[in-house]
Amino acid sequence: MTMTSIKRLLTFGALAALASGCAVNPVTGERELTLVSEASELQLGEQNYAPMQQSQGGIYDVDPELTAYVSDIGQRLAAVSDRPLPYEFVVLNNGVPNAWALPGGKIAINRGLLTELQSEAELAAVLGHEIVHAAARHSAQKMERGMLLQGLVVASAIATSDSSYGNLAIGGASVGAQLINQAYGRGAELEADKYGMRYMSAAGYDPQGAVSLQETFVRLSEGQQTDWLTGLFASHPPSEQRVRENRRIAANLPQGGEIGAERYGEMLAETRAALPAYRAYEEGRKALADKDTATAAARAEEAIGLFPQEANFYALRGDARYMDEQYDMARTNYSSALLRRDDFFYYHLQRGLANLQLGNDDEAVVDLENSLGLLPTAPAHYALGTIAEKRGDTLRAKQHYDAAAGGSGEVANAARSSFVRLDIDENPGRYVSSRCDADQNGNLVVSLRNDTSRAMVGIGVTVEFVRSDGQRQAVDRVYSRSLASGGIGRLVTGLGPYPPGSACRTNVTSVRLEP
Repeated sequence: MTMTSIKRLLTFGALAALASGCAVNPVTGERELTLVSEASELQLGEQNYAPMQQSQGGIYDVDPELTAYVSDIGQRLAAVSDRPLPYEFVVLNNGVPNAWALPGGKIAINRGLLTELQSEAELAAVLGHEIVHAAARHSAQKMERGMLLQGLVVASAIATSDSSYGNLAIGGASVGAQLINQAYGRGAELEADKYGMRYMSAAGYDPQGAVSLQETFVRLSEGQQTDWLTGLFASHPPSEQRVRENRRIAANLPQGGEIGAERYGEMLAETRAALPAYRAYEEGRKALADKDTATAAARAEEAIGLFPQEANFYALRGDARYMDEQYDMARTNYSSALLRRDDFFYYHLQRGLANLQLGNDDEAVVDLENSLGLLPTAPAHYALGTIAEKRGDTLRAKQHYDAAAGGSGEVANAARSSFVRLDIDENPGRYVSSRCDADQNGNLVVSLRNDTSRAMVGIGVTVEFVRSDGQRQAVDRVYSRSLASGGIGRLVTGLGPYPPGSACRTNVTSVRLEP
């Protein structure tokens, strides 16, 4: 989904809703202002679900029975919800304890949260809570807060919450990330607890699971555990008020119901057995962030020895080799990751970058385009831009550089610079602002501003204006001095007199960027 189509979709939804006014909340029955239509909700959820899964670590596929189990519980709860939606539930391969819902019922829960829960009832509490966020339009309301009086949400490049993939995603994934990372209001959280517990009870679960869950969350928040603070608590802040409200609600619901602690333990047995391997992996990622490649490689080896099925461990070893500029070994490790899991963008991206370093441009293009098919990223577009430029395909190079420039950080900055370098000869006027002024003698001077990030020289300008007596004057001039980024220079035209307010037109015809 392109940035333009996102804006168009959200604008249409806002305008349509403004025409229709208020709507009834399907969960609470209350009337409320609605700026996003249900059709737009469904489309946003559908189009952003897959990119959000990729940007948050991808599907946890080494234990498919666990995903099926979570989905079954989610659908059991969705069946008693107040709003029929095309609900979907996935488990993500992400160690951060978190769960989230996109508009339209697209819900995810991280591996890192599942290993912290103690029963099926607690899992039902989490999923029921997220179902209410979708059913009661809480995610859409987050979006509406940004749309009110504007008509659209401006999608920006984002840093995903998984630090391994931060500052990579661009484009449509930005909207989904803004929705799941923005904290819900207190009212929305209490509402999700209340109706989520009702769904639990209607589905046959003991609502006390929601009470014990919130009690645990409060204890963890008081302990200021970093992984929780960067995960679930960032968008679902716990509080003693929520614990008290949950106890009150549970007391007024039918007593008893399923807890499912033993069944839950059986279903999580394989994933919990792999926790030492995942801990070694996280230590390796932290070491790599500190550029300690030896420790990162050692932790990757340890993780692989404990749980060889997990593709991420081979990718970590590949990243350590890549950072050490051992590109052939890095490529081998990324290939090992892809043999185990070929539907995650990161392995394709990294192997493509390794192939690029090795001079295997054709193989790099295949890998990089495969990665873009799963998640648009700035590094993939930038690398494809460099290959296209090398092959003399300036148009395609500019397209890739322009796409990469929508991100943030060093790659995006390099892409913007490369785009300007290729585009400036054809469109010099895009990069130099100009204005006509009169100097102290009343003659015409042109003020020039360098709007690029690099110094420029040799700015050619055609200047013309019509004097008050109707005589047209025109001249070509060159500003030959160096003009720094953001700098302003004054070009003497030799034309005049130039009364303020006279019609004047400038056309930047040439410019040269300094090395």
